[in-house]
Amino acid sequence: MNVALWIAGGLLAAVALTGGISKTLIPKAKLSAQHGGEWTAAAGVGFVKSLGILELLAAAGLLLPGVLDIAPFMVPVTAACWIALMVGAMITHGRIGQFRLVLLNTVYLALAVFIAWGRFGPWSFGG
Repeated sequence: MNVALWIAGGLLAAVALTGGISKTLIPKAKLSAQHGGEWTAAAGVGFVKSLGILELLAAAGLLLPGVLDIAPFMVPVTAACWIALMVGAMITHGRIGQFRLVLLNTVYLALAVFIAWGRFGPWSFGG
């Protein structure tokens, strides 16, 4: 189970890293023209960049505390925060009719729930 939690964390960290890099480095006009990025047309630049930074922090928080054994309790805390982020993403994509992206966000949410459950519970780093 520990290996499955590490794999889930790695997958979710890759998703967060990809999303974070795109939201922080790609101009909003270009993001809004891409499939899945249409929501950015109605959002402020600062909001989009802030989400990108949060996703970059999530990518680090899902793996580094466990790998470095520095504040490993942050792994499930980060996963719980990712759950909240995915609920917001699901609502946003649902409002504009992007139901395939809602489904994809549901998969990311499920991975985060799995990580939070495992790392808060029976496979915590301290236990």
